Amino acid sequence: MAENSVPLTARRLTTPRAAALAGILFAVLLSASYVLMRLAIPADPLDVSVWLEENANSISLALSLVPFAGIAFLWFMGVVRDRIGAFEDRFFSTVFFGSGLLFLAMTFVAAALAGGMLSSYAIAADRLIESGVYTYSRAVMYRIMNVYAIRMAGVFMISLGTIWLRTRTMPLWLALLTYGAALVLLVTISYMLWVTLVFPAWVGLISVALLVWNYRRRLDQDPEPVS
Repeated sequence: MAENSVPLTARRLTTPRAAALAGILFAVLLSASYVLMRLAIPADPLDVSVWLEENANSISLALSLVPFAGIAFLWFMGVVRDRIGAFEDRFFSTVFFGSGLLFLAMTFVAAALAGGMLSSYAIAADRLIESGVYTYSRAVMYRIMNVYAIRMAGVFMISLGTIWLRTRTMPLWLALLTYGAALVLLVTISYMLWVTLVFPAWVGLISVALLVWNYRRRLDQDPEPVS
């Protein structure tokens, strides 16, 4: 008896239209985390104060948002790559993908250091301050976040803006705006820490643009039937 055979049809996975919402979610979560930490943690990395005790709740809330923002950022990167599609350039895509992952990894490391200081202060506050571990960890956290992670975000934006210019998969004005925002991050972060909000704001703007583009494409593909 011949066995029944079921033909297998390969199907290309498509990105859900709602996935572009991940960028907006990232923008909201990371902005909220940045604002809470900027208000709770002194700007001077060598400032030894009681902020770990007085602002513990705000810092804990900010740190709890970071992992979810990271997950949303990975989805955002996937949506952007899907938008580029077959026009993806290997060189710039490698820089784009690598800088995005580095930004995310260093953001997680900085958040872990802040969480570690918070836990250590709750257990042995005096020992943490007197041993010099606080000063070292605070300086390392500041360097990772404001020197390396944010500049990786700038590289991420520049590489993506270059891809858009070469492939024309996004409007020219959006690519030029990306270059300008990246320049702001790379140059002014040493003088004004609040400029870190530029990156999540940019991600939110790109996500809105992708949602509008997906909506227009759906209208073009599924026109209303003529009665």
